[in-house]
Amino acid sequence: MRTRYQHGNLQLDKRKNGPDVWVYRWREYGANGKMNRRGEMVGAIDQYPTKAEALRACEHLQLTANSENPTSRAIGFGALLDRYIAEEMPERHSTKLAYRSYIETHIRPKWEDWTLRKLTSKGTPFTIEQWLKTLALAPKTKGNIRNVMAVIFNCAMRWGLLDLGVNPVALVRVKGISRRQTEPRILNSDEIQTLISGLAEPCRTAVIVALSTGLRCSELFALKWLDFNWEQMTVLVRRAIVDGVVGDVKTKYSESGLPLDPALAEVLFTWKRASMFGHEADWVFASFQKAGELPFRSSKMLEDQIKPAVKAAELGEGIGWHTFRHTYSCMLRQLGVDVKVQQELLRHADISNHHERVHSGRQRAKAECTL
Repeated sequence: MRTRYQHGNLQLDKRKNGPDVWVYRWREYGANGKMNRRGEMVGAIDQYPTKAEALRACEHLQLTANSENPTSRAIGFGALLDRYIAEEMPERHSTKLAYRSYIETHIRPKWEDWTLRKLTSKGTPFTIEQWLKTLALAPKTKGNIRNVMAVIFNCAMRWGLLDLGVNPVALVRVKGISRRQTEPRILNSDEIQTLISGLAEPCRTAVIVALSTGLRCSELFALKWLDFNWEQMTVLVRRAIVDGVVGDVKTKYSESGLPLDPALAEVLFTWKRASMFGHEADWVFASFQKAGELPFRSSKMLEDQIKPAVKAAELGEGIGWHTFRHTYSCMLRQLGVDVKVQQELLRHADISNHHERVHSGRQRAKAECTL
């Protein structure tokens, strides 16, 4: 095993077709002590015109090359970010999108040039806490940024880049995130009827389904007609879609079959007969602008149809897709549905997390929400 730091070798490989590429190569020892050579492409020369730029881009690969001796030289936080992005980013599209945004927009510009040693020294939690206070962001967003940093530091400890112990970010507090800053908007029966009457298809059916099932908008717009079992009156939530990218559902509990009320099934049948895309493999809310290849975007439907209808009906502010999920949850509580059944219907993975949401929901929900 090597005991000295391995810098590796960065070379510009010539290509017959396309631009030349930078390739970083290093030695790696297997369990039997045999040395193997490894290499990974860093990027093309038009992306990194100079060797210095390419070396900076492959700094995270040097961490991989020195996994047996990870702390033998000062490690930049930027290299840690790059390695996390390359090896540990969440697979779920929406989560990956959010994490990358937090990293590239806020974390990297501030901390990239700091060394890990400096960033984990005494007093650093307070420094990070003060930095978060300067960000003109909602408390929840600041809390999300803090949580992403904590995940990255956990990876650093697992990789042996930091001593195992208390994650320094665990000491960082963000004021205002222990409780919701605003009460969730809950619709009562009159407001529901008023809103629905002002919507055209397929938005009308989409809102009715959301209110009747509590589906997240990413799940709602990922429904296909083949997901419905009309004989057993159930629907399977098999996938989610965010920004036009189809992925897995949020939790394994999201794949559970949901019961369909006969009245809701009739609403869906009416829309299926009216839709241009009524085949089994079609999206339930297929976009005619995309020739049925993709469903409508939830954000666009919200902006173009729901918000104008809300404004016309003078229903106030704060109504969005999650309002319908909150309203559905409130209806379950008002009807006295068992908490375990509520968890299954709302597809919360953790019963303790569901208990917390139910408790806080009772504290916040002031509107009458039975249909």
